[in-house]
Amino acid sequence: MSEALQELIEIAGRHARGRRTSTAVPRVSIGRSEVATPPLPGVWGLGILFVLQGAKTVLIGDRALRYKPASYFIYTVETPTISQIIEGSAARPYLAIGLTLDLQAVAALLVEHAPALGGDSFSISPVDDDLLDALRRMMRLLDRPAEIPVLATMLKREMLFRLLQGPQGGKLRELARADGHLSRIGHAIAWIRSHPHQPVRVGDLAEIAHMSSAAFYRHFKAATVMSPVQYQKQIRLLEARHLLIAQPGNVARVAFAVGYESASQFSREYARQFGSPPARDAARLLAEGETAIEVI
Repeated sequence: MSEALQELIEIAGRHARGRRTSTAVPRVSIGRSEVATPPLPGVWGLGILFVLQGAKTVLIGDRALRYKPASYFIYTVETPTISQIIEGSAARPYLAIGLTLDLQAVAALLVEHAPALGGDSFSISPVDDDLLDALRRMMRLLDRPAEIPVLATMLKREMLFRLLQGPQGGKLRELARADGHLSRIGHAIAWIRSHPHQPVRVGDLAEIAHMSSAAFYRHFKAATVMSPVQYQKQIRLLEARHLLIAQPGNVARVAFAVGYESASQFSREYARQFGSPPARDAARLLAEGETAIEVI
């Protein structure tokens, strides 16, 4: 293990508070778990996940990602995921750092620097020495809070530069371009997220994205590994799960609130997605408390 990675593990472990910690450095969070977890559904927004220690699998559509120490992945759209920590213990907890993307900062860098091109948009990349060093210097600010207002922006800019030059740099370029296909798909996804109860029509979403229906469908599936209908179904079921936890009670009411016309169909699809019927699943989550929260 490199000295830089060991120091990052020590810093992250010292500042982690529970399974998910928002830090004093804006847009930076820490994930920690001393146990392996069951598969946990969630939605990962625009950001980068760096795994420092332990191991984690993430299922996006029909694609499976496996993180090992000193690896990262850039999420370019709000993505429904099913994640599972497969290595984590009290002696060697799972530790990860999440960085929410600042698209304006990425766009500003693109004016000065050309990113790397190519690469598989759904592959995990190793953290190289330069990126690891930039991440370490940024995380050191947690021990020097007075320096955060002065140095955090500069260090995150360096990290974004390293990421643009890395194997996933092309994804960042497309995301930051206002006319890029990822940015356009993002507008359609924002509509789906804010209108989960309304039917999805590819033609209407294509208009929002300013694409032809065929191009929209192709780019949407490339970005999310699922069709718009499949995407909305996962969003609806996640929203229903939140409602059932926040307001336990009538399952049919929740089904109709998220756009289902049939409570029985809702219950079938919910059980298929989460492993048990709605009421039973919600009761289990309430009983488990924090252990049911997805770790970054």
